[in-house]
Amino acid sequence: MAAIPTQSSRTATASTDATQRYTSALSAVTVLFFLWGFITCLNDILIPYLKAIFQLSFAQANLINLCFFGAYFLVSIPAGKVVARLGYKRGMLLGFAVAAVGAFLFYPAAAQRAYGLFLGALFVLAAGITLLQVAANPYVAILGPPASASARLTLTQAFNSLGTTLAPLLGSALILSHLPKLDNATTAASIDVTAVQLPYLIIGVALLLISLVLSRISLPVIEHVADDDAATGAHHHSAWQYRHLLLGVVGIFAYVGAEVAIGSHIVSYLALPSVMGLDATAAGNQVAFYWGAAMVGRFAGAYLLNKFEPAKLLALNAV
Repeated sequence: MAAIPTQSSRTATASTDATQRYTSALSAVTVLFFLWGFITCLNDILIPYLKAIFQLSFAQANLINLCFFGAYFLVSIPAGKVVARLGYKRGMLLGFAVAAVGAFLFYPAAAQRAYGLFLGALFVLAAGITLLQVAANPYVAILGPPASASARLTLTQAFNSLGTTLAPLLGSALILSHLPKLDNATTAASIDVTAVQLPYLIIGVALLLISLVLSRISLPVIEHVADDDAATGAHHHSAWQYRHLLLGVVGIFAYVGAEVAIGSHIVSYLALPSVMGLDATAAGNQVAFYWGAAMVGRFAGAYLLNKFEPAKLLALNAV
């Protein structure tokens, strides 16, 4: 009889096993946040690099952001349907595959020295990342107690910011170091455009390796459940009927617009003779301070969200 666990001990063991599985799953998904933060922030390096090579105006250079974040706008809803059909884990694995294809497309784009091919590769890469985000963000939110969902999301986003902090440093060393002077039009034809090939090949391989590891990890299976509206008597036929969702969309639109626009033009701005006149590599290194501050804020937010109401913190930071 002593060898047979009691009901309470079996329950405790099951609870411990579930906690360990949740922790392992959260750790695996956190790696995804780091990687796509790194990839996204490389755009801040690509914009001045391709602007110099192809002699683009600022409007033309911003097509990089338009193609990248346009994928979020166009692919998000179809990606949600894909995740609903395949599940969170398979959705993330598919996202890895699509993003890897986009990263590999940088090789022929650089070989052909064609700006349009770069934009197409960015769109495919961003489509894969969009699928990853659609699967991973809600997965993190429901992977544990609802009360700490905001803190978990903020913590994983903090590791996303770690990726955005490191990306400018590596991007400056591997890519921007090939630019002699951002304002030197006479050297544009001699700039080595193939400098982007190796970094994005490494990114593509890393995406495939992480997807292989993720495929072998036993993640908790979380099924989609029916809406509670029937039980509460509420009848919401459209997502747009939720007031907090609408306000959230406006908030994210404003904050991401500011966040991306500032990060994308720090290099070009600091390189202006009327500002600091920095060379490309030195200007690119300054981007790390911008995203490093975001990382500090997110780690602080992960702690504070366990101490204060998320709504109050949101209001304070919005002000």
